[in-house]
Amino acid sequence: MQNLVIRFIFFGLLGSEFCIALCAASAADPKSEMVTLDAKPERIAIDPKQTAVIVVDMENDFVAKGGMFDRAGADISGAQKAIAPIAKVLAAGRQAGMKIIYLKMGYRPDLSDLGAPDSVNRTRHLKWGVGQKIRAPDGQESRIRIRDTWDTDIVPELKPQASDIVIYKTRFSGFYQTELDATLKKFAVKYLIVTGVTTSICVESTVRDAMFRDYLCVLLRDCMSEPIGHDLPRTNHEASLLNAEVLLGWVSDSEQFVKALLVKAPQASR
Repeated sequence: MQNLVIRFIFFGLLGSEFCIALCAASAADPKSEMVTLDAKPERIAIDPKQTAVIVVDMENDFVAKGGMFDRAGADISGAQKAIAPIAKVLAAGRQAGMKIIYLKMGYRPDLSDLGAPDSVNRTRHLKWGVGQKIRAPDGQESRIRIRDTWDTDIVPELKPQASDIVIYKTRFSGFYQTELDATLKKFAVKYLIVTGVTTSICVESTVRDAMFRDYLCVLLRDCMSEPIGHDLPRTNHEASLLNAEVLLGWVSDSEQFVKALLVKAPQASR
């Protein structure tokens, strides 16, 4: 009888503690801040307060007429087409209080951060003319892929605002020897909405490194582009999105992103 009473008291106390914990969790209701985004392979719930929009390399050298890609004969039409949807995503993200982080590929004037003399990063980039002096479309002197020049400026339509964060990188991944990871941790960011160019190179490299660090990445397919293989039956763009969809994260688009935030907005105003 005594054992039965002890068991009754024990389970009663355990049940009370469980109820208190459950009520506390319900009061906090962390899901109330979540936004559900239609994506592949399945929908994903994100917290805007823990989300950053990443804009990869939307700079003149990759996107604008007269930039490095354009001078080399690469097709920039896809990158230019991505500008408008990225602008919509940035506007919606800022309104929702998300961090906006720009990554820019750019080197020091002396090319000291380009890599060792025989490194692939240095030898391949030099073939693209990195460091060469040019005259920008607006008439000013500039240098291909050099920091703080017209070439590495973000295209005007996506110009960073004062509250945004801009990080230079020297390799395809935005995490390689940069302050990106520390910045994301500083603001307790968990979810990354990824946009920019090029899909299979700098975007995918950054997403892979993000996934290795346990960030949850959503790639917006209409907010990125890839000139490599663009004329093939199945492009590198699509291959990278498939990698993301199957193994690295989620794939959605600007329309679904903006729609999800608009659905949340009326709830937040109540």
